[in-house]
Amino acid sequence: MTRDEIIETTKRFLSEEFEVEKDTIQAKNNLQKTLDLDSLDYVDLVVVIEENLGFKPTSEDFKAIDTFNDFYDLVEKKIN
Repeated sequence: MTRDEIIETTKRFLSEEFEVEKDTIQAKNNLQKTLDLDSLDYVDLVVVIEENLGFKPTSEDFKAIDTFNDFYDLVEKKIN
């Protein structure tokens, strides 16, 4: 999966799951603030990542994620 495919795929399922506009999901935006995530939402996030991308991120993985760009880096590392 190319970086562009990762971005488009994640924008699609994140906007649907967390009910945000795709346009608000920008590489430099903060993932937690943009998706308005609380601790329980992270469980949902892990589930949708596993369903859509085929891997299960750990709590350690999330410690390194601030922006969507960080998230795309993680996805790229895990699936390629």
